Formats: sequence, C-alpha cells, structure tokens
Amino acid sequence: MQERSKSSSVSNLPLILDIDDFKGDFSFDALFGNLVNERLPSFQEEAADSADRLGIGGTDLPNGHIRTSSDATKFTQGLSAPLFPEVDVLLSLFKDSCKELIDLRKQIDGRLYNLKKEVSTQDAKHRKTLTELEKGVDGLFDSFARLDSRISSVGQTAAKIGDHLQSADAQRETASQTIELIKYLMEFNSSPGDLMELSPLFSDDSRVAEAASIAQKLRSFAEEDIGRAVPSVVGSATASRGLEVAVANLQEYCNELENRLLARFDAASQRRELSTMSECAKILSQFNRGTSAMQHYVATRPMFIDVEVMNSDTRLVLGDQGSQASPSNVARGLSSLYKEITDTVRKEAATIMAVFPSPNDVMSILVQRVLEQRVTTLLDKLLVKPSLVNPPPMEEGGLLLYLRMLAVAYEKTQELSRELRAVGCGDLDVEGLTESLFSAHKDEYPEHEQASLRQLYQAKLEELHAEGQKVSESSGTIGRSKGASVASSHQQISVAVVTEFVRWNEEAISRCTLFSSQPTTLAANVKAIFTCLLDQVSQYITDGLERARDSLTEAAAMREKFVLGSVSRRVAAAAASAAEAAAAAGESSFRSFMVAVQRCGSSVAIVQQYFANSISRLLLPVDGAHAASCEEMATTMSTAEGAAYKGLQQCIETVMAEVERLLSAEQKATDYRSPDDGMAPDHRPTNACTRVVAYLSRVLEAAFTALEGLNKQAFLTELGNRLHKGLLNNWQKFTFNPSGGLRLKRDITEYGEFVRSFNAPSVDEKFELLGILANVFIVAPESLSTLFEGTPSIRKDAQRFIQLREDYKSARLASRLSSLWSSSS
Repeated sequence: MQERSKSSSVSNLPLILDIDDFKGDFSFDALFGNLVNERLPSFQEEAADSADRLGIGGTDLPNGHIRTSSDATKFTQGLSAPLFPEVDVLLSLFKDSCKELIDLRKQIDGRLYNLKKEVSTQDAKHRKTLTELEKGVDGLFDSFARLDSRISSVGQTAAKIGDHLQSADAQRETASQTIELIKYLMEFNSSPGDLMELSPLFSDDSRVAEAASIAQKLRSFAEEDIGRAVPSVVGSATASRGLEVAVANLQEYCNELENRLLARFDAASQRRELSTMSECAKILSQFNRGTSAMQHYVATRPMFIDVEVMNSDTRLVLGDQGSQASPSNVARGLSSLYKEITDTVRKEAATIMAVFPSPNDVMSILVQRVLEQRVTTLLDKLLVKPSLVNPPPMEEGGLLLYLRMLAVAYEKTQELSRELRAVGCGDLDVEGLTESLFSAHKDEYPEHEQASLRQLYQAKLEELHAEGQKVSESSGTIGRSKGASVASSHQQISVAVVTEFVRWNEEAISRCTLFSSQPTTLAANVKAIFTCLLDQVSQYITDGLERARDSLTEAAAMREKFVLGSVSRRVAAAAASAAEAAAAAGESSFRSFMVAVQRCGSSVAIVQQYFANSISRLLLPVDGAHAASCEEMATTMSTAEGAAYKGLQQCIETVMAEVERLLSAEQKATDYRSPDDGMAPDHRPTNACTRVVAYLSRVLEAAFTALEGLNKQAFLTELGNRLHKGLLNNWQKFTFNPSGGLRLKRDITEYGEFVRSFNAPSVDEKFELLGILANVFIVAPESLSTLFEGTPSIRKDAQRFIQLREDYKSARLASRLSSLWSSSS
C-alpha cells in the first residue's frame, strides 16, 4: 500500500491499495495499523502520555512503529475533547478501502481467468505432443524387436556354421589321425615278429609317450576288428586274418616298450629321480591303466623282498628263538613294528604322490600288500591256534596265553589299520581287510574262551587240592581227627579264589567286547562266558559247603560212638574222653561251617555285583537275555543254597546234641529239690544252666557273624524253638519243691535273657510262658487254680509240670486238678 502525504485533511485524498501489499507474509493487523495510525494523531499522543505516567518509554505498534511520548501527550489531551472526533475520517477511509479492495479483486479475477485459459491451451498442446511421442516410442520398440530378432537369427546361423566348421575340423583331424594310424597299422601288419621296419617314431626314446599312445590305439582298433569278425562268415574272417598279425606284433611291441619303461623307471627309482619316474609312470598308465607299473613299484619295495626285514620283524615281536614271549612284550614289539611300518608307508606315500598320476590306486596296492604279506606273515608265527581236544598245558601258558596273544595282536593291528587309513589307502577297505586277517581265529573264539576258563578252573582246583594234601601230610602226627580238621579248614571256601574267578571272567569279557562288533553277537558271547563263571562259583562254593558238612557229619558220628560207648561202665573214662572229643569236634565243625556260609554269601554278593556293574548292560540289546541270565544265576546258586540249608540244619543238631550232653552231665536232681535245712534258698542259676548258656554264647558268636537277614532270623528262630523243646524234655526228668521252683525260675530267666539276643518274638514268648509255668512249683496247692486264669493256653504244659511237684501225690493234686479242669471247661 502506498502511503498518503501527512496533512490535516487526509480524508480528502484517495486511499491507494496495491496488490503487493497482499504478497508474502500477509498480516491484517499490520495493514489496519498502517491505515489507521496516521488518521489518529491525538489518540497516539494521549497513549504516549499514559505510557510515560506508567513508566513506559514507548510501545511497539502492530505495524512496527514505536509509540513515543508525544503521542501519549496527544492522547491525554484528547481525553478532554470529544470522545472520538476522527470517526468520520475513519469511516470514509474504510469505505474507500472497500471500494479499492473490490476493484483489486476484479483485477485478480480477470488475471486468473486469463491464466486458466492460457494453461488450458498449453495443456492441449502438451497432450498432443505426448501422443506423438508415444507413437514414436512404439515405432522405436518395434524397430528394436526386429533388430534383436535379426541379431538372434544371425547368431544362431553363426553358431551352426561354427559347429559345422568344428565338426569338419574334427573329422579332418580324425581322418588325418586315421590315415596315420592305418599307415602304422600296415607297418605292424607286414610280417609276424618283424619289428625292424617300423617308423622312427617307435624307436625314438624321446617320443616314447607318443609311441605308446599310438600303439595302444592300434591294438585297441585291431582287437575290436577281430572281435567283430569272429561271428561273421568264413570269408570275412579270412579278410580280417591279416590284423591278427598286427595284433601279435603290437602286443609284442607293447610288452617290449612296457619292459623298457619299467627298466627306466627302476633305474630312476634307484637314483631317486622323481621327474623321470613320474614321466615313466605317466606313460605306463596307458598300459592296462598303469597296473603293471603300480604293482612293480610296490613289489620292489625292500620291506617285501628283503628276507632280513622279515626276520627282524619276528625277532622284534617274538624275541629270540626258543624263548616264550609274553603278551606284554609282544604288545611292545607290535607297537614298535607297526610304528616302523606306518613311517615307511608314510615315506612311500610322499614318493607315490610325486610320481604316479593315480596315487590313490598305488596306495591301495601298497597297504594291501603290507597287510597281506608283512603283517600276515608275522601273525601266522605269533598266533598258532591250539587244539581244544589236547590244549596246551598250563605250564606253557595254556589256552589263556593264546587268547591274550590274540587280543594283543588284534588290538594293535586295528590301531595299525587306523594309522594306515590316516596316511591314505585309496578305496581299499582297510578295516575289512584287517578283520579278515583274524576271521579264522574269531570264528572259534567263544569255544576257546570257555575252554580256557574251564582249564583255569581245573588248574586252580588241582592247586588247592595239592595244598590241602601238603597240609594234611604235614599234620599227620597231630592225630587223625585233628589232622582231618586242619586239612578241612585249609580247604575252606576262599573269597579270594572267587574273586580270582571273577577276574578271569572279567578279562574274558573284555576280550569278548574287543572281538564282537555286533551287539547281538556280543550279548550271546557274554552270556555264554558269564554262565561259565556261574558254574564255577556254584561248584566251588557247593563243594566247600559239602566239605564243611562232612566235618559236621564226622562230628555226629563221633557223638554216636560216644553214646554207644557210654553203656559200658568199664570204659567210663574212655567214654568221658570221647564225649569231650566229640564236643570239641562238633564246635569246630560248627564254626567251620559258619565261616563257609559267610564266605559263600560274600562270594555270591561279589558275583551279583559283577553282574550288575559289567554284564547286565551288555545283555540289554538282546530281548530277554538279561532276564534269562538273572534266572540262570538264581537257578545255579540254588544248589549252593540247598547245601547251606542242610548244613545249617546239621549245625542246629550239633548245638542241641551238645546242649543235651551238658544238661545230662551237669543237671543234678538236687538242683531243683534242695533239702529243707533252714538255709536260705540259692538264687543263682544251676551249673547246668551256666554251662549251657556259656556254650551257646561261645558257639553262636560265629553264627551271629556269618548269618544275616532272613537266613539269620530263620536259623535263630529254629534253634530257639529246639532249645525250648530240649529244656522242657530235660526238666521232665526231675522233681521240684518250692525252693527248686525258684531255682528253676532263675534258670528260665537266664535262658530267656540269652535267647532275647535272637530277636525272635515267638521264641521270647515261649520262654516268657516258661517263667509262668515255673510258678506251679512255688505256689501252694490251693493257689494253683489262680495261676492260669489269664493264660488258658498253657494248661496242657502246666498239667505236666504240676505232676513234677514233690507233693503231687501227698497233696492229692491229681484229683484236685481234675475237678478244677472239669469245672473250668
């Protein structure tokens, strides 16, 4: 907007608005301020004065001007004048501005119309131009497509021409070569055995490779031609007969050339000229794929042709001739020998890689030759399969030495095969070849293993028997019974011997695991070997228990002699001595059997632990094998359990026989019927009771140590019942008065305290009832009826006891008790 000139009559001048006032950042407040401020001077002065009174130096107006103090003064003066005298001027200004704004809008609308019209015209021209361009581009694309198709056609034509040219060139080359081959074939077809008229090519040493290649081609062609002529008619066969001469001459030439190359190869090998060797090997590869050269190279290695190498191998592994090698020495020797072989093969591998065009094939032949010749020769000397009918004696190592040698050789040879595989052996199945070296031994291995275990067992039994005989002979002066006892004790079951059986079996299982790669085969062999252990342990501990039972039987026979001899009074002293000897023999045999039972239990536990730790996991791959072995183990051990049961019964008989002897010898009639002399009653147990309890305490110490679990409980319960019965039978022989009843009660208490150590509730109950029964000798006759009111179950035994009272007849207890029992029933 253009500003007007400042004068007092601004309302008479026209208001001019410009379009530029509305461009850019338009502000209505600024536009309004510019229009109004110049028309209100008095208002501006009053505003300035007001600002001064308020301490304001100046204020910014909306149009950007600063309101000064003069403006404030004018504003203040105007307050006394009319309220708004410039209103007319402002109204006129606003009307003029509105008119000009309308004019400006019309101008703008006209310009916009013209611009729209012009834009429409330009847009139509642009669309027309685009349409023409699209048509041109489509035409260009069509031209490119035709050009691409033409180029593709030309390329295909050029490729066909190139293929034809290449084919023609190949045919030309083939025809040229064929002409050359036919010319050479005619030379070989001249006359049989005549190789003197050949082209210089076949005699030039510098062109040996070319000559070998051509000779192989000629021989192949001639042999194929003869092969086609064989089924033809006679005339065709006759026409091809001339090529047979060529084939013969070619074969002769190839053999001569191959021998010449091999000779050159050997000479270069001795001089270690690897380049010459490689050249010869490459040429020889055209003859039967170089097999003759490979085999010739391997066959000429010193380790296959030097006899001293073979002898050195034998000395290193087996030692000096005439000495028996041990498995440990053989293991060390094989380790050294196989390390030497591996190092030699590794050195040869370096040469082979540098010389032969097919090194893997040569390595396969080399490793196969090593295993089949050098290793096999040594194994044949090391492993001589023994006869199962007449096995070697244990003094020479027995079957076990052969099995240990076999295991060592197999393990070390397997390690060799892995080392050779690491070095390189081509496509050779070195593991399978190694297995085949031991196939003859592995086929009969299970039988040899079981036979070895049986041989070891028999040798151990013979050793133990010899030791027993030696001890028996050395103790011959002791006396027959004592000497037999010493010999028997020396032949007791030994846990160390059973442990040795297990160690043999464990060693056999380790070999079985080594030789059996299939889980099913391993499980079958393990089961058979473990069965051998079960049979050995069962037989050994059963024989030991039977020997211990024999001692019990001998002691019983001695007691029978003592009983028979005791009838005669003239031999009373001899009878007493025999009784003591029988008692000593019985106690010794009892202890020996208890030791046998304890060692039997320990032996069975060792076998069970061995089965759980080492055998069971090997049987799991085969269904039912584990359960079958467990059942077999239980069945095999049942024989020993039967012998142990019979022996324990004999032990009870032995103990009770001695108890009865002591009671018969020590129990006096006066023990339970002491005279009524006014003396105080004796509250000590009788001498017989003391002797019996002392004997039982001494002899049963072995049973407490040897037995455990249910076996111990069953044995002590049976012994307690037998002791109860024996005491009742013993007391039936005596008469009791009241003081004797007190003495009996003291004995029963002593017996009861002892049997309480049995931990058998049924036995304890029986001895408690005995204590109640003893009261029948103590109470007055009239009080007998009150004794059994709470325990009616012992009336029958009480009846028998009452009959032993001293006053049974004098007090007429028979009739009194008869009426008592009848009334209670």
